[in-house]
Amino acid sequence: MSVASVLIALVPVVVFLVVLFFMDRFRLVRPDAVVIAIICGAAGAGVSLWINRQLLEASNIPAGVVTRLLAPLLEEAVKAIPLIIWLKRGRVGFLVDAAILGFAVGTGFALVENVQYLSVMSGSLALWVVRGFGTAMLHGGTTAIFAMMATTAADRHSSRAGVAFMNGWLAAVIIHAGFNYRLLPAVAQTLMILIALPLLMLWVFSRSERAMAEWIGAGLDLDVDLLQLINSDVFEETRMGRYLHELRHRLPGTVVADMFCLLRLELELAVQAKAMLMARDAGVRVDTDADFDALVTEHDSLQRSIGRTGLLAIKPLQVSSRRDRWHRHVLQFGRATEK
Repeated sequence: MSVASVLIALVPVVVFLVVLFFMDRFRLVRPDAVVIAIICGAAGAGVSLWINRQLLEASNIPAGVVTRLLAPLLEEAVKAIPLIIWLKRGRVGFLVDAAILGFAVGTGFALVENVQYLSVMSGSLALWVVRGFGTAMLHGGTTAIFAMMATTAADRHSSRAGVAFMNGWLAAVIIHAGFNYRLLPAVAQTLMILIALPLLMLWVFSRSERAMAEWIGAGLDLDVDLLQLINSDVFEETRMGRYLHELRHRLPGTVVADMFCLLRLELELAVQAKAMLMARDAGVRVDTDADFDALVTEHDSLQRSIGRTGLLAIKPLQVSSRRDRWHRHVLQFGRATEK
């Protein structure tokens, strides 16, 4: 096993991940988040390799079935777990976040898998080209595809998150299994990945940046207008005001008052987050509100006071969207960067 084989087996996927990270115009993903994603992927590889070994040694399942069918099912599920958790916790806002974190998880997985192959088998330089440029890129690409599909589906079908995640996982499994079945010669499959994956990522980054720029510009104007309206004397005459007034007949007055405060507070956080991203894009440094910690504490306290039933009641006002937590994550990131 030569130094060239080791480098070709391990370096390409890492280099591609670094390129993706620096392509992010808004720097939405923190460097430590990328490192954590790589570690999660590496841990997932360890678990998957152990389970695959047990299937091969302790069962009568043919090796071809394990490698071509069961391995893709298991490995794509293991790689998807941390991304689902981050989506649920509001750590992923746009496709570009999903692409970088997904590819980072796949990178960690591929590094461990290739190190394991390097330690137990020898082969020609061509083999390690296929492993480094083909299989490793495949792991990063399928996980990025899952993350992007799950993010898009979560935006559109927040109430059916399980179904949304399932579609992305199935897509990743089909691509992975197709690669393992060797429908094309190994070199041809590797070349296909090296052509298709960069093109896909370029399209995703371009689309995501346009969507985010539109969201920041139009969203900021809308949030500011709504915030001014909420603080005005005519708020009770608006649709939102009348809706909150009607809730007084079904819920205690203190709960409805907390709903009003929550609506205003989440708009304030949204305005801060969008303003920070807009300033960052323009190269201007903007400090986070000095009372940010107090605002977050108040936000959580209001949600507990309102309760699950109350939060469902104000859902038509779109107070609690998937990106509410992401707003807080962006502000916390900005604050940590400033420190």
